[in-house]
Amino acid sequence: MATLSAKEIAKYIDHTLLKPNASSAAIHTLCEEAAQHQFFSVCVNSQFVATAAKALEGTGVKVAAVVGFPLGASLSEVKAYEAAKAVENGAAEIDTVLPIGLLLEGQHDAVRSDIKQVVDAVKGKAIVKVIMETGFLNDEQKAAACRLSEEAGAHFVKTSTGFGPGGATVEDVRLMRHNVSDTIGVKASGGVRDLQTAIAMIEAGATRLGTSSGVAIVNGTQGASTY
Repeated sequence: MATLSAKEIAKYIDHTLLKPNASSAAIHTLCEEAAQHQFFSVCVNSQFVATAAKALEGTGVKVAAVVGFPLGASLSEVKAYEAAKAVENGAAEIDTVLPIGLLLEGQHDAVRSDIKQVVDAVKGKAIVKVIMETGFLNDEQKAAACRLSEEAGAHFVKTSTGFGPGGATVEDVRLMRHNVSDTIGVKASGGVRDLQTAIAMIEAGATRLGTSSGVAIVNGTQGASTY
């Protein structure tokens, strides 16, 4: 792959702040950075969607909201409601955590239904990314999660929350890319903190990067923080 410019790589980045102690002031700083560098989006908890949407008005930067985060163990109906309210408040993208325990048990119909309820709640209004939390899964389960996400109508599969074991790996991104069709995006998130790692993920097939180190990445420097 040819070397990407800072402007080109910025368009891969969901600039992320999901810490439980995040403040409104920190969200405003996140949005200012995203607007300055023209990242694709900011990714925030649903509580801050309206704040971020207002701060980013007119900048071209989108707002993504996490749903069922970070455990994926909320009722499907609750995830669907949270997604719908996030869109109502200005989110253009939804990052939902699939029910990890059900996937591990092989309850594929329940997993598909969970994802579909979120997709249906925002259909025509927002795209949906499905967080698989790959650190809990073997390769067969990762492949199943990809297949179920696509069958449910999701638009992206995503590696990790940043709160579970491990994070994005080149191997997992490559596996995910192989197990979804070309119309489905792949988001690498969790541990993507520097330019070299970002480029490696993109070369493996990632079409989006979730990171709190977006500024460090576009500056080609090492980021110090995680989610």
